[in-house]
Amino acid sequence: MNPDTSDAPLQEAILEVDTKGAYSMLRPEAGVHRVQRVPVTESKGRTHTSAVAVMVLPSLPINANDEAGGIEDFDNPESDYYVNPQDVRVDVMRARGAGGQHVNTTESAVRLTHIPTNTVVAVQDERSQLKNRAKAWRVLRARLAQLKRDAREEEALQMRRRVAGSGSAGRSDKIRTYNWGQSRVTDHRSGITLNQLDDVMSGGESLNKIMASVTQWFEDQEIAGMLAEDTNDVSRKR
Repeated sequence: MNPDTSDAPLQEAILEVDTKGAYSMLRPEAGVHRVQRVPVTESKGRTHTSAVAVMVLPSLPINANDEAGGIEDFDNPESDYYVNPQDVRVDVMRARGAGGQHVNTTESAVRLTHIPTNTVVAVQDERSQLKNRAKAWRVLRARLAQLKRDAREEEALQMRRRVAGSGSAGRSDKIRTYNWGQSRVTDHRSGITLNQLDDVMSGGESLNKIMASVTQWFEDQEIAGMLAEDTNDVSRKR
């Protein structure tokens, strides 16, 4: 929507932050942000409250090696096509089926088993074991690359569902309040309150303080959760 050609209120805005570590830094901003202000059209000076749901999603690549133009880099652990040879069991055997005397006397067929995923590829198309081995590796890499892509797509889907659930929360589920009349910002998770709204909105040091306090709050919650799990494990063992 172009704001210069429409009087309709803005319903949705999508921003992409292409910076390393952006998701980790902005993830705590996901939730309901509440704004308290006196509109210029308010004749009686009453404070109005509005809210906006913020969703933070990572940019998951279609291919782990997209930045290199999608090149099939078999030696790069970050590539979808990389397979650790130590994870693959190689078996050679005599080919079966039509092919004359050759299939009964030469161990040209190759079977690769990717142990972590139990993915099996068997090739006996060629008389040469080397050619069958090379083809089997190509097929195996392609199958495992597709598994990685499917896993990323499923992860993205589940994350969108979780974030969409938080985005549909009501005003009672607010994470932060911005009060224009008192120039006050309060984060309801960490409990920090700063009377420096202008500095927060301009991305100043006050915003950094708030975000740092929330990050610390998340870390404290994770530690508390792990301690609670350990306590429950000890109790069950008793």
